[in-house]
Amino acid sequence: MSTIRVVLADDERMVRTALRVILDAEPDLTVVGEAASGAEAVSVVRERRPDVVLMDVRMPEIDGIRATEQILSTSEEPPRIVVVTTFENDSYVYDALRAGAAGFLLKRAAAEELVQAVRLVARSDSLLFPSAVRALAAEYGRRRREAAPPWAARLTEREAEVLRLMATGLTNAEIAGRMGVGPATVKTHVASVLAKIGARDRTQAVIAAYESGFISPR
Repeated sequence: MSTIRVVLADDERMVRTALRVILDAEPDLTVVGEAASGAEAVSVVRERRPDVVLMDVRMPEIDGIRATEQILSTSEEPPRIVVVTTFENDSYVYDALRAGAAGFLLKRAAAEELVQAVRLVARSDSLLFPSAVRALAAEYGRRRREAAPPWAARLTEREAEVLRLMATGLTNAEIAGRMGVGPATVKTHVASVLAKIGARDRTQAVIAAYESGFISPR
């Protein structure tokens, strides 16, 4: 079992310590660095090359949103970034997702949720807390809604179905079972959907789908 390398970015030392204790207790997870600001996070990620970053949204110097943008734009093999926040329905969180964060986690989350979230985004084959992402899209996405995007017309019928199923949080294997095809076929469809939308990962694809009106929040 390969070890998932994690960097913690939060301006509160007690928060970082608590996260480190939880993660380092797992055999497949290890904390390889900490940062007390967004600027320091960018530097530590560049040096430590983690697989996952747990990023506080509101930090001094550079906030978590700008730090996320810098990390993703300057790293050859960028890590998966999970925003850690106090408030679930927060425009800062939504902006971080739009900037490229793979998902978000509440600071009051149980230890088991934290561990599973890190493992899930490291695998990157499903959406982290899809119902929460949909709620954010319903609150903030429609404010940014524009005309139908050109990518929508380029999706095949199968790709459109895959995108809608992705938005529900299904894994590739679950989508394959739902559609009656093999997981490899779904993986190919997912890659094509991301390329046509111009999305970094599933989260950005789903955000784009909601903002464009391709998927309507319920």
